[in-house]
Amino acid sequence: METMEGASKRALASGSLRPRAVGGEPGSEAAKLSRERKLEIWEHLQHNRMVEERLTLLYRTGKVVGGLYRSLGQEAISVGTAYALEPQDWVGPLIRNLGVMLVRGVRPREAFTQYLARATSPTGGRDGNTHFGDLERRLVAPVSHLGAVIPVMAGIALAARMKGEDSVAMTYIGDGGTSTGDFHEGLNMAAVFDVPLVLILENNGYAYSTPVHRQARVEDLIVKADSYGIPGEIVDGNDVLAVYDAAKRAVDLARGGGGPVMLEMKTFRMKGHAEHDDAKYVPPELFEQWQAKDPLLRYDRVLEAEGILTAEERETRVARLKKQIDADADFAVESPMPDPDFAAGRVYADDGGPKGSPTGDGGGNHAGEE
Repeated sequence: METMEGASKRALASGSLRPRAVGGEPGSEAAKLSRERKLEIWEHLQHNRMVEERLTLLYRTGKVVGGLYRSLGQEAISVGTAYALEPQDWVGPLIRNLGVMLVRGVRPREAFTQYLARATSPTGGRDGNTHFGDLERRLVAPVSHLGAVIPVMAGIALAARMKGEDSVAMTYIGDGGTSTGDFHEGLNMAAVFDVPLVLILENNGYAYSTPVHRQARVEDLIVKADSYGIPGEIVDGNDVLAVYDAAKRAVDLARGGGGPVMLEMKTFRMKGHAEHDDAKYVPPELFEQWQAKDPLLRYDRVLEAEGILTAEERETRVARLKKQIDADADFAVESPMPDPDFAAGRVYADDGGPKGSPTGDGGGNHAGEE
C-alpha cells in the first residue's frame, strides 16, 4: 500500500502501526488543530467517560433499563474519528460509540434519559442505551446485529453521491464483527461502487470473551481491506490525535473520490463485554499493561506539555463538567416513565400510536431539552 504522499490517490498509508510525535507529526492534520479545538476534543473525551461512569452507578442501582456497554479505554476512537467529520457527513455509531454521539451534538441528558427509558428520552422511552439517532444531526441509529450498519452506511454514501452531495459516511465494527456476512457484503458493495465510506475497525482484542487469535489466523485485521482492493491503515487507537489525524486523511480521501477506506484502531476494552460481565477470561496483566496507555491520561500529558492545559485549569474544567453531568443525571432520574399506551404504540407500520408524544411527533430526538 502506498502512502497518501505517493502517486496513487487511492492509497492511504502503510499497513503497519507507526509511532507518532506527541501532539501530531509536523504537517499532520492533528498538528493544524488550534488550542481551542484541542480543548474541545479534551472536553468530549471527559464527557464520554463521565457519562459512562455515572451510567455505571445508575446501572448498579437498578435504574438503567437494559444493558450497559462501556467504552472505557476506547474513548479516543469515538471522539477522534467523529471529530474528523464535517456537518454534512453521515455517521452510524455502535453501542460503544457514545463519544461519537456527543461530538455530533447529543447532550448528556439525552443519553441518561435514553438509558433510563424515560418519557423525556429521544425515543420517548421505547428503546434503551444508544439505540437512537437524529437525522438532522446526520446521526444514524445503531442496529443491534453486528455488521448490519455497514451496508446501510454504504447505501447512504452511494445515495449522497448520486444526489451530488459532498458527504462522507462513517461507521464502526469490532474485531469479532469482521467475521459476519454483513461486514463482507457491505464492504464489498462499498468497494465495487467506489462510495465515500470510512469504516473504523475497533480491534480491542476480544469479541465478547473470544480473543482475536481464536477468531483469525492473521495478527492484523487490516488485511481484509486489501482483500477488497481498498486502502487501509493501522492506528494507535489510544492516541486521540493519531486517531483524528488518520480519520481526517481517510475522510478527505473518500470525499475526494478515493472510494472507501478502512482504519484498524488497535486498543483494549478495559471492562467486560457489558456491566454484567466480570471479564475473568482476560489475563490480569493485560489490564495492567493497557492502564498505562489510558487515552485520557495520555492526552492530558500532551496538552500539559504543549502548555494548553495546566493541572489547575484541568481541575477547574473537570469540576464544571461534573456539575453539568450531575444536573443531567438528576433530570433523567426525576423524569417520568412513558405512558404504557404510548410505549406500546407504533409497533406496526400502519400504527401511528397514541397521541401525546413528549415531543408531539411520536418520539422525537430532542425530548427533554430546555
